[in-house]
Amino acid sequence: MYDFNTCPDRRNAGSYKYQDMIMRNPAVPEGIIPLSVADMEFKNAPEIAEGLSEYLKNTVLGYTAPSEGFLDGIADWLYRRHSYKIDKKWVSVSDGVVPAIGDLIRSTTKEGDGIIILSPVYYPFKKSIVRNKRVVVEIDLINDGKNYTIDFDAFEKAAADENNKLIIFCNPHNPVGRVWTREELKRVYDICVSNGIFIIDDEIHNDLIMPGYQHTVMACVDKDAGKHMAVCIAPSKSFNLAGLQTSAVIIEDQEIKRAFERSRGLGYRGVVNMLGMEACRIAYTRCEKWLDECIEVIHGNAEYLKNFMNENFPEVVVYPLEGTYLIWCDFNAWGMDNKALEEFMTKEALLFTDEGYLFGESGNGFERFNLACPRYVIEDALNRLREARSKKQ
Repeated sequence: MYDFNTCPDRRNAGSYKYQDMIMRNPAVPEGIIPLSVADMEFKNAPEIAEGLSEYLKNTVLGYTAPSEGFLDGIADWLYRRHSYKIDKKWVSVSDGVVPAIGDLIRSTTKEGDGIIILSPVYYPFKKSIVRNKRVVVEIDLINDGKNYTIDFDAFEKAAADENNKLIIFCNPHNPVGRVWTREELKRVYDICVSNGIFIIDDEIHNDLIMPGYQHTVMACVDKDAGKHMAVCIAPSKSFNLAGLQTSAVIIEDQEIKRAFERSRGLGYRGVVNMLGMEACRIAYTRCEKWLDECIEVIHGNAEYLKNFMNENFPEVVVYPLEGTYLIWCDFNAWGMDNKALEEFMTKEALLFTDEGYLFGESGNGFERFNLACPRYVIEDALNRLREARSKKQ
């Protein structure tokens, strides 16, 4: 059994999440834990620190390149955990999935090309498109009030437009928590291939699948699927290693892989740091049991939040958490606009989530809760919400 009850003190430890909380409300008292930015409020798997400590005893911290152990760890993990068999020569490294997406945009499209996203979606997707002078083609997911599905009619129409060249696809989907079925993924893939749309398959949350759901890497939906996409993975969400800035991009098409490497080279960005690669190798080879326990804790937190909302705020719609550790809640029934809802949350409830409007207009009135924390953190936050709400009624 691992320790998922200790919440490390990160307030003065250079944590972006805590700095952002204080910026949003400088008067926030000690002891408040934010539920916003997607990193964990758990102690890291002890094998990570132990392994890095041993590694540092015998390692020269000079220029480095991906080791065979690092590449083997990625390949073995993807096959064991996801039934996704890769050739190690397909692997490129990056200092994060978001930087990788920028490099892929530059290496597979030109300025003015359209890039499809399915909203509400992780907001750096849109920023990456705009900053690279491409055109955002935003298709809203269908929200039936209980869950989300893909608007395939709108998607097919967008894919058929010769100006559109790429889709950035979130699998599982952040923020709505969907684990797309194999059938949905195959349909997306077929539409893309038929229309010459290249796929960036963002799989950064693909290890965080809740009980009862089955994840499929999009590259597995067809024997040739990998030739039409880049699959982006990282240990950063699964094992809370975002600060080590290490991700991998699996690109089967070697011409696109070379173009991706050239894009990275334009900024003189070398190989990612050696501690990040070693931590990734350790995570994928020694920390699977830690991850399994972590998922059970997150699943329990999701059930607790859902039951709390049903009991205290039945008008708030809590969407099923199928994957990720980020649960999506609709507060539109409270009748507040985005500004009022954010003010209420951060100033009155002292509750710091990621505001739904960040993820696109279809996220207006929503809140994204980060559940990767000890249960008592969720309990405290929801009790503050109930208290603050009762004062307004």
